[in-house]
Amino acid sequence: MMLRRAGMYLLLTAIALAFVGPFLILISAALKPPGQAVFSFPPDVIPRPPVLTWVMEAWTAIPFPAYLLNSVIYVGVTVPLYIVVAAMCAYPLALMDFRGKNLIFFAILSTMFLPSEVMLIPRFLVVSQLGMADTFAGVILPGVLSAFGIFLLRQTFAGVPREIVDAARTDGCHELRIFWHVMLPAARPTLAILGIFGFISVWNSFIWPLVVLKDSAKYPVALGIAYLAGITGTDVRSLAAGTIISIIPVVIVFMIMQRHVLEGMRGAVKG
Repeated sequence: MMLRRAGMYLLLTAIALAFVGPFLILISAALKPPGQAVFSFPPDVIPRPPVLTWVMEAWTAIPFPAYLLNSVIYVGVTVPLYIVVAAMCAYPLALMDFRGKNLIFFAILSTMFLPSEVMLIPRFLVVSQLGMADTFAGVILPGVLSAFGIFLLRQTFAGVPREIVDAARTDGCHELRIFWHVMLPAARPTLAILGIFGFISVWNSFIWPLVVLKDSAKYPVALGIAYLAGITGTDVRSLAAGTIISIIPVVIVFMIMQRHVLEGMRGAVKG
């Protein structure tokens, strides 16, 4: 029994190192002084001494604060709309009976199997026809609708006991009140998971902003990192420092939402 447990811990430690290792190397490269090699064998991951030179260089080489602010705007607008639209689409698909409900659900579900690159040209044409190319709205609009979010919330709403919904209707609650006071509180862990996924997706978005934006002043932070790579060239330390700066908000948000995410995962496992 002890040997089995020790073997399990060793396996989990190896898996954790495989995932955390690249991140530690990235931090090491961002903090190493100029005289210490970034790439060496065996790997030398301890900066001697740690310096913030490359962090300051990455911060000043490009308008990093502006790019961070742009990403905050994109996330702050897209993610709430993403959750609200997904919840409002999922509620009737889960709890209302109407003709063609299953057909609509499977049509939405089928879009999950399309590669995102296939949708670039249709989305760009629609955004251009609406006059939203090279605007914040042009970046935000396509991210509001998510087939994955609709599917996940539909399954969550369908798992709520129907007796609760029927009792609320018997007491005279209309659908909007049931949606707001019954279904959304029941789906809180799922909403937290969707919020995390949406935040990471929007924060790291690269291809769509690159397609729809011309003005570099509207770039999100992911495009800013690519811009930094073009400016610094082969300067790995500055690029690593810029990447670390862009990752910090994601880590902070995940730490804040960690409890809700774990609750959602436990509920999914029990279900």
